[in-house]
Formats: sequence, C-alpha cells, structure tokens
Amino acid sequence: MKLKNRLRSRAFMGLAALAFVALGFTLGRNSGEITPATIDSAAELIGLSFSAQEKDSMVNTLNTQRNNFEILRKTKLDNSVGPALVFNPLPQGFFPDQSQQAHDWGLPKSVILPEKESDIAYLPVHELAVLIKNKQLSSERLTRIYLDRIKTYADTLQCLITRLEEPALEKARAMDTELAAGKYRGPLHGIPYGIKDLLAVKGTKTTWGANPYKDQAIDETATVVQKLDEAGGVLVGKFTLGALAMGDVWYGGVTKNPWNLKQGSSGSSAGSASAVSAGLVPFAIGTETLGSIVSPSTRNGVTGLRPTFGRVSRHGAMALSWSMDKIGPISRSALDNAIVLAVINGMDDKDPSTIPAAFNYSARKETKQLKVAYFKSFFEGDRANIKNDQAVLEVLRAQGIELHPLELKPSVNPGPIVNMLLVEGAAAFDELTRLNLDDQLVAQHRNAWPNIFRSARFIPAVEYVQMSRQRTVLIQEMHALMKDYDVIVTPSFAGQQLQITNLTGHPALCLPNGFGENGSPTSITLLANLFEEEKLIMLGRLIQENTDWQAQRPAMFDR
Repeated sequence: MKLKNRLRSRAFMGLAALAFVALGFTLGRNSGEITPATIDSAAELIGLSFSAQEKDSMVNTLNTQRNNFEILRKTKLDNSVGPALVFNPLPQGFFPDQSQQAHDWGLPKSVILPEKESDIAYLPVHELAVLIKNKQLSSERLTRIYLDRIKTYADTLQCLITRLEEPALEKARAMDTELAAGKYRGPLHGIPYGIKDLLAVKGTKTTWGANPYKDQAIDETATVVQKLDEAGGVLVGKFTLGALAMGDVWYGGVTKNPWNLKQGSSGSSAGSASAVSAGLVPFAIGTETLGSIVSPSTRNGVTGLRPTFGRVSRHGAMALSWSMDKIGPISRSALDNAIVLAVINGMDDKDPSTIPAAFNYSARKETKQLKVAYFKSFFEGDRANIKNDQAVLEVLRAQGIELHPLELKPSVNPGPIVNMLLVEGAAAFDELTRLNLDDQLVAQHRNAWPNIFRSARFIPAVEYVQMSRQRTVLIQEMHALMKDYDVIVTPSFAGQQLQITNLTGHPALCLPNGFGENGSPTSITLLANLFEEEKLIMLGRLIQENTDWQAQRPAMFDR
C-alpha cells in the first residue's frame, strides 16, 4: 500500500511539474520572461521518465477521475460557456468612465490616391477612409485589390483558411451604393478586413486552426464581426491561427513571416499579422491570451492593440481561457487600431464578462501633457535589440515628453499563476482530450496542447484558487503602479510585464521600432491603466508621426 501511494504521489507530482513548465515556464524560475520563441512552441525543458508501474498508476488515476465525474459529462457544454463566476479585473473602488463622447480622429481632408495598386494596398485605414469618403476610390475597387493580393500571396504565406470573395464584393458594391445615396457609416465604410479563424461567421467554416474542427460550421456570427459589418467593413477572409490559439502551426502548415519566409509568423494571431504585413488587408482582428497579438505583431512589423479585458465582446469566439482571452485589432498604425476599437468596443448581453466603458480618443487632446514612465532596468544592459528600444525613448524626449524612471517589482511571481490558463484550456477542450481527438493535432511534442491538457488535470483545484488569489494581488499592485502615470513604455518581451499585464487585464499597444541584426522586425510596447486605451493611441500616434518604422514593407510583397 505504501509503495502504491508513493508511486501515485510521484506520478502526481511529476505530471503537475510538467504542467507547471508547459508553455515555456520553468517551475521556480525567477525571470519568467516570455519571448516569441516560447509563445510559438514551448521548449523541452525537463526530462521526466516513469516506470511501467508508475505509468499504470497515472492511467488508473485518470480513469478514477473520469468515473467520478462522468455524471457531470452527460451535460453537453458549448465551448463559449465559461465558469459561473465571471472574472473581473477591476480593483476595488475603480469604475471606468461610461460617458461616451463623439470621436475626433483628426483625419486629413484629402489624401492623394497612389497610382500603383501595391501603394494603395499599403495605405493605412485612416487614409483609405478619406479616399472612400471623398469618392476617389470605390470600395469595390479596393476590395478587388486586396482579393487579388490574397490570391497571389496567401498560399506563399500559408496565412488564409477561407476567402470570402463573393460576399465581400457584394458588400463592397452595397457600400458604394449607400455612399452615392449620401449615407456614410463612418471611417470603416467600405474598408476590407480579415479575421482570425476562431471567430464564427454564419455560413462559413470556423476551424480554430485545428484538424478536429476543420469542417466545423457554427450557426451564428461573432459580435465583433457583426459590429464591423454594421460599421461598413467588408470581410474578405478568415486567416490562420496556431491550432487552438498557440503558435503558428495549423492543420495546413506553418504561417510565414513576410520578412523572412524561413521563419514562422509567430502566434497565435499568425495569419492576421502576416496578412496585414504583406498588404493583403489593411487591418485584421486577432486575439490574445498570453502574447498572441503582441508576438505576431512584433515578428511581422505591424501595430497590434490588446484591449482591456472585458472591453470587447468575445461572443462567437473560441474560448481558450475565459479569464484571459482578449480580442483586438492588428493594423498599420495606432490610429487605425483606435478606429477599429471604437467600433468593436462595448457591452454585450451575450458575453457576461464585458464591462461598460467609454472609449474617448480625440486628436485635440494634448499628448505632451501625458505623464509617461518607463521601466528603467529593462532599457539597460546589452540585451539583443536594446538600441531599438532606447531609440524610442530618444524620440519621446525629442518631442518634449518627460520620462519618469520606474521599476516593475511585483510581490508575487506571475510565472506559476499563468497555469490558470492551462487549467481553463484543459476544461475548454475537455471533450477533445477524453475522446482522443487531440491525436489529430499536428503538434504532438511534450509541451504541445495534447500533453498540456492532460497534465493540467493534475493541477489541484486548491492550487487554482490560490493562483487566483495571487492574481488578485497582482491586479491591485499593477493598478497602484499605473494610477500615477498615463502610459508606461516597456520593451515588449523584457522581464515579466507580458505575463503580468495579461493576467491583470491591462491594455497594451505594440509598435514596430526597427529591425534586429537578423533582419526581422522588433517592437516596443506601451501600457496604460484599465480602459485607458486612448492614452496608448495618443502616445503611439506621436511616435509613429515622428518615425517611419511602421511604414516599412517586406520587399517580396511590395509589388
């Protein structure tokens, strides 16, 4: 009996340890940094070996667990149904502003229409909007430009799952007709765009990038897509994602980085970022749970906005982690992201996690009045690409922005708390695991989803609750840190800010800031307090109006 208990204990601890290092987090690791590499595919960090007797014990434990809860399994749960207790990132006494004002984007009165179609394709949303409103460019012509580019380049990039040519052209013609009749819906009127293929669109397949779901059809349309449709947007395609929202490997291949076709696009919003970078769409919708907007935006040299948790409805989106998933835009500029966020923002009765909050960006606000800090130690040393990060600080100083040094030193280590994601992911895809459908996923390495989902079953419920309590401490500490500043500037992958801010639900804007020695793009990240995205846009726009990092194009696709 003692031997049996010892074996079960060791098996339990071994699998728990495996869960705690999954996704690239080493148990007890101090730095806990996330990089695009760890997001793409977690490293083989440990080597566990078990005897046949121990393996039998693990199987018996899982079987017992399955039998004990079989009565609960008889109730079929849709992937969108989350826990009864909805996560709320708001610190005690904090309430977002709900007084929505009219937007003032500060758009130019006129824009010169380029002669070359490739130059048109690379225009930002805010310039395309002026061209369409002034009837210099029709939505139908613009849509055909992007559809042609998708046909030409999507296979090379392995970034597209579904092209929606006929519905797109029909919608574009309708937008041109409305405009001719004097009806203008706003800056997204007639603007083509794409979405990550974990968002449902009625009448299309929604594959989640995974072989078990490649023929899945969901009989509804995600709230985000509905809102973009009402704003006049023209959906041209559903783009790839790493299977079940991790990395850039999907059932059809590996999505490519347009700057380096030997390199993946990173993930999991791989296709969205790759398509924007290659000029296949002016903007696309991505999602982030733990870096899935920031990382591909970095690698592909585009601008990604991760909104505050709860600002954008997730109804109709695949759930990976009900308490961490966020939906946001990927585009060519901070201003473009603001225009899109203004449309997709808002409460949704179909998503109980949404929080009412205004988004009041105005070009009339004085950016130089923002109180801006930076994580000082992250800009020191000889880390790769640190000169690119330091260059951003110099740009801000040259524009008269006073920078306040700050340090990020939470009282708890966020690394282990990220295991909440693993538990929620295992719950979201419990049926996939129990029916052995996970065998159909392309990635089957030690820290791929099949093994993560199975090992996460050994994380005790007590530990999940304790992680949640520590997460509350992080939320309070991050709010206390942010309340004295409007924006904090940070290297995108230095320290633990990416884990922390994804756990606490804080918004982030990821901007290109040059290129590394290997020729791939690099990025800087701006952070703000909960529901204060307008401050990110203000500072991001200032940076981009005084640099040309975001205007660079990958040579192979600039034709």
